[in-house]
Amino acid sequence: MIEVKNLRKSYAGCQAVRDISFSVAKGEIVGLLGPNGAGKSTTMRILTGYLPVTAGTVRVAGRDLLNESLAVRRRVGYMPENVPLYPDMRVAEFLAYRAALKGVPRRRVKDRVGEVMARCGVAEVARHIIGALSRGYRQRVGLADALVHEPELLILDEPTAGLDPNQIRAVRELIRQLGRRHTILLSTHILSEVEMVCRRAIIINRGKIEASDTLENLAKRVKSGALFIEVRAADGAALARELRELPGVSTVRVSGGRDGWVALECAARPGGEVREQVDQFIKQRQLPLREFRCGKASLEDVFIELIQE
Repeated sequence: MIEVKNLRKSYAGCQAVRDISFSVAKGEIVGLLGPNGAGKSTTMRILTGYLPVTAGTVRVAGRDLLNESLAVRRRVGYMPENVPLYPDMRVAEFLAYRAALKGVPRRRVKDRVGEVMARCGVAEVARHIIGALSRGYRQRVGLADALVHEPELLILDEPTAGLDPNQIRAVRELIRQLGRRHTILLSTHILSEVEMVCRRAIIINRGKIEASDTLENLAKRVKSGALFIEVRAADGAALARELRELPGVSTVRVSGGRDGWVALECAARPGGEVREQVDQFIKQRQLPLREFRCGKASLEDVFIELIQE
């Protein structure tokens, strides 16, 4: 669905995107991750035809972006971080207007608007003024706008930005449902969201791709997740301070404990391994041990390690 080869984008001598290549297969939901200024939004705007490329090739649904720009735009639905809506228009009126702009045949506009309003959960506010809607509803209207011309590819830039937890959950479930019929490229700073929705992630930093793989394979790149231990100790805080002094340990947190037992969570420095050090520490002090397990590395662990490297 998406094929990007040796893509570069420069602004007045500053390279925002540096010779990146990646692909997204039809039917995939892929997360595009990176810190602020990494080049995520620039890449997305190029894929939608909003920005020209400096060098490289981009193909969407088999069409070359440079030579077949209009054909590509017909196949792409784009929802930017700050959804551009007309606050003085009613929801149904706005979506009908957008459908006409995007080339939906006049005889099908009414049906398409009704369908996307139902799918995005805004049918109940169809006659409401957009400016009077909550942030959650406005995000849904923006998503309906991106879908109204039946695109094959959806590009979503921070679709849950500014939403409360209930709204985030609703939009996340909506994205899962859309993934059954559309290819989706999703950019977000909420890494847990990517873990719940996507099977694969592309991590970009300073305009270059640091990693592109399934979440399972990315997790294997981190030597270990947090180490959880539970030992018998009189002073948990003092024990945590001693553990922090071990060379490979980054942080230690007392996560609970009672009846003389203390539960601690130890995190290794990027690329480090602390199980052997902590094991020796416990044996040397002859501390009674009830739990010793290594948690699975999260996407956040992978992200931090790759970016810091």
